[in-house]
Amino acid sequence: MQQDEVAARVRQVIDAAGVSAREFARRIVIDPSKLSRSLNGTRRFTAAELARIADIGAVDVGWLLGSADGVDAASRTASGAAVTASPVRSASASRPPAPSPEGGRPLQIVRETVRLIAERGFHAVRVADIAAACHTSTAAIHYHFPGRDELLEAAVRWCMDEDTRRRSDTTAGTRHAGDELRLLIELQTPRTEQQRRQWCVWLDLWAEAARSTTVGRLHVDYYRQWRGTVADVIRRGVEQGVFRPVDADGAALALTALIDGLASQVLATEPGGQEDGIPGTGAQAMHDALIAHVDACLTAPTAG
Repeated sequence: MQQDEVAARVRQVIDAAGVSAREFARRIVIDPSKLSRSLNGTRRFTAAELARIADIGAVDVGWLLGSADGVDAASRTASGAAVTASPVRSASASRPPAPSPEGGRPLQIVRETVRLIAERGFHAVRVADIAAACHTSTAAIHYHFPGRDELLEAAVRWCMDEDTRRRSDTTAGTRHAGDELRLLIELQTPRTEQQRRQWCVWLDLWAEAARSTTVGRLHVDYYRQWRGTVADVIRRGVEQGVFRPVDADGAALALTALIDGLASQVLATEPGGQEDGIPGTGAQAMHDALIAHVDACLTAPTAG
């Protein structure tokens, strides 16, 4: 089947899902630019990507590639109805279908991978462990993510998307730059189990970024975005008279580096505690140190 025909069928799946291409890219855990290039015909979909698209769209991979039942499947996809399952699922059609994981199988795999990385570290997590957590087979994991590199890249991308979404949700509607910066600081302070788990994943992925070109690029892209967000808030604060007239980019670099360094110290201690009675390594101490830094280096003298 021609590449443009595959792209056309993928577009039908996206239209039937009723979401934007960017949101669909998030659901199949790939870079939105890769999806865009594939839809425009300048890049081929990989087999694993087509498997994830088929899973999210509840269609047959064979239909995406132009199987014999493509005409009937296409009409059902266009109307938004369910389309034929994959041959593997069709073979067991006499049994009640297993409930679909929230967000589809690919996102379930990635979420469980992230959870296991937080608990054990990436290199201690086996594909069999992920399969067990998802109540599926290792073959199903490899069907969606053929190798550990693809799975790691998907895990990094999912963490980036989730972190960006949480920041957006937390600061939505906040006009005062000082308040917004404090909300961002609170969001980065590992107080809860979920926040600690998120930071554990980030620390493990940072180590991988030093060894993996692909993950390293994602790491650079994410931090460029994160520092840009902080710099924009600081720049807006300068315009509002909340912050001193500082170099926003330089101030953002210093603040984000301080957040990373303090967070790594907090994670080295027990939650809510101190290490061998030494103060200054808990989440609250981290938060207080960051606010003190903002007050000393950024807050305008007349700002409250």
